[in-house]
Amino acid sequence: MDATAQAILDGRTALGIEFGSTRIKACLVDADDPSTVLAVGGHEWENQYRDRLWTYALDDVWSGLRAAFADLVADAERRHGARPTTFGAIGVSAMMHGYLAFDEAGDLLVPFRTWRNTNTGPAAAELTELFGVNIPLRWSIAHLHQAVIDGEAHVPDVRFVTTLAGYVHWRLTGEKVLGVGDASGMFPIDSGTRDYDADLVSRYDERAAGRVPALADLLPRVLAAGEAAGALTAEGAALLDPTGTVGAGIPFCAPEGDAGTGMVATNAVAPRTGNVSAGTSIFAMVVLERPLHSVHHELDLVTTPSGDAVAMVHCNNGASELGAWAGLFGGFAAAAGVPVDSDAVFEALFRAALDGDADAGGLLAYNHLAGEPIAGLDEGRPLFVRTPDSAFTLGNFARAQLYGVFGTLALGMRVLDAEGVGLDRMFAHGGLFRTAGVAQRFLAAALNAPVAVGDTASEGGAWGIAVLAAYTRAVQDSSSRASLSTRAGRPASTLPEYLEQTVFADAAIDVAAPEPADVAGFTAYLDRYRAGLAVEAAAVTALSGR
Repeated sequence: MDATAQAILDGRTALGIEFGSTRIKACLVDADDPSTVLAVGGHEWENQYRDRLWTYALDDVWSGLRAAFADLVADAERRHGARPTTFGAIGVSAMMHGYLAFDEAGDLLVPFRTWRNTNTGPAAAELTELFGVNIPLRWSIAHLHQAVIDGEAHVPDVRFVTTLAGYVHWRLTGEKVLGVGDASGMFPIDSGTRDYDADLVSRYDERAAGRVPALADLLPRVLAAGEAAGALTAEGAALLDPTGTVGAGIPFCAPEGDAGTGMVATNAVAPRTGNVSAGTSIFAMVVLERPLHSVHHELDLVTTPSGDAVAMVHCNNGASELGAWAGLFGGFAAAAGVPVDSDAVFEALFRAALDGDADAGGLLAYNHLAGEPIAGLDEGRPLFVRTPDSAFTLGNFARAQLYGVFGTLALGMRVLDAEGVGLDRMFAHGGLFRTAGVAQRFLAAALNAPVAVGDTASEGGAWGIAVLAAYTRAVQDSSSRASLSTRAGRPASTLPEYLEQTVFADAAIDVAAPEPADVAGFTAYLDRYRAGLAVEAAAVTALSGR
């Protein structure tokens, strides 16, 4: 038996599981060298639009978790001839924000309301004014307060509110906790205390007095990266692995949001670093050196998994519309008698985009399947728009669609740039960047900044939470020592040091500098894009989504 198989059997590993918008992914790494991925697993799932709200069924959470875990176990056996039965540490991550509210008995009061919903405008506006910081529509406190404003019948019974990652962690470990990064998407965090902002908590409790319990009784306890977050219970083990192979007692790291795991997966947790994560949604994170001068509705203030302040540009709509067009082209190929798989369709479209004009030939693509606050849209209407004199070619069409993925993001990043926020490097991750040299190049043009992609980019947040699990294991194992040792033999007392010295020490990074022609072309595209938002708004008004 080789050393890797023995490490898997001995549990010298870290398991990360992330609930993304369309895929639940599992990733197994060597706990002593988290840059080494040992096995992966996955399961497709999708949200539903019910009663004008985006939701996921909680039964799908558990069936999807079991399917992704079983897929990972099978992959480990195929690769290494070893089936894991225990792990050194486990971590759970998921889409941030949203609203999962439970009563005293732990029963769900209303269907899960995801980050994608935009029905919380009145609450977000009231809380932004009350707190003096931007409260986005998707934040958990906005969802809770909107239910309070609307006098929803379930509100008097609320005893616990959490995120999807917090919910899964709670059911697996019995602990009502949350990583500080995920918590920062529920309620504003004080980076000095690494906890909910006490002054703002008091303001909210006064505003909502008599309608809901105090926030201290409702929200999960906040933990920073490296802190112990409980262990797998017997009931949790049965939820994860109904075969009974995995037993209780495995330690967990704090559950985190996909923004935090994206920062870890791209080594973007230190000041003046940033990352872009592209999937069903797309968002950019920049770790701040100083507070922002003003409140901007385009910018959220969240934190790294260690609690450092981060400016976030979050867009509800990412690559889903591009995927829909790829599906259409795949259907055409099949109808023509030359079927190709989805990867080949994406590859062909991306390569065609390189031949398009720098400004996409006058074409415009809006990817708004859902509402988009940065663009001022309460609902989405995907549109492809051209004028009679546009250069309607495959290359321009493909480039317009890729530019469209980055359009709303670029609007928000322009605000951050006007604040004078410094940025030394921007890392990108997500499946959009698997085709080398295309989306990465266009993102560099959209940001007018170098964009790096690492060889772990396709593993994304599932790998990021596995790294956080490995870090927590290392911190807890070394708690009696002054510092945490690394593969290089140097001390690493913080998460940024651990990532730099242990995880990314030998990482292969490809950097794309912005090409002047692309920058000018995207700027022209964005000017048209901004002007064309009036067309998008008219479509929302004229075309009912029901």
